[in-house]
Amino acid sequence: MSKVLIIEDEVAIADLEKDYLELSGFHVEIENNGNQGLARALSEEFDMFILDLMLPGVDGFEICKKIRENKNTPILMVSAKKDDIDKIRGLGLGADDYITKPFSPSELVARVKAHLSRYERLINSSVQENDVIEIRGLKIDKTARRVWVNEEEKQFTTKEFDLLTFLAQNPNHVFSKEELFSQIWDLESVGDIATVTVHIKKIREKIEFSTTKPQYIETIWGVGYRFKV
Repeated sequence: MSKVLIIEDEVAIADLEKDYLELSGFHVEIENNGNQGLARALSEEFDMFILDLMLPGVDGFEICKKIRENKNTPILMVSAKKDDIDKIRGLGLGADDYITKPFSPSELVARVKAHLSRYERLINSSVQENDVIEIRGLKIDKTARRVWVNEEEKQFTTKEFDLLTFLAQNPNHVFSKEELFSQIWDLESVGDIATVTVHIKKIREKIEFSTTKPQYIETIWGVGYRFKV
């Protein structure tokens, strides 16, 4: 259930807004003083703020500014002022919408629903899960560039991580040392393919239970290496 904070000094209007929003399934809190409203807005978690401009204590413009400095929560400004300059100022301070009194309660509810829906889509689209490879106790977080073996984190150098990830992303494919060198090192150390062998050895020491009987990176004698799944 979405939680809405109404900061409005006209009790009758605040109660009317609350009644209509609660009938639409919202949980609503009211503050009639600007100072108290600002304190709650900053210290508590709400999904939407409905903010009057003319308030005792701190006015709505200042509250809007302070909220926006700390949170991205949608703000709907409500005022009897119809001057465009007030709308411009409010929107410029970070309000998402502006509605003038008198207004239809159903219009208020519709605007609140629209902004909450938009904000939820925005939040969901910006939250992306890390790209993770998990194989028999080995976990490679490609996004965070971290590796765990049986839930114990292991430290990898940049090239060790790149080499392990490349092999794990291409399971059961046999790569020659030359192919791995070209893929991971490119032109950094031209001709020095022995570095592949060294890095494979270091990786095995970190991920294999037994380096003599590797369960992940298998040596294909005379050819190269293969990641087993």
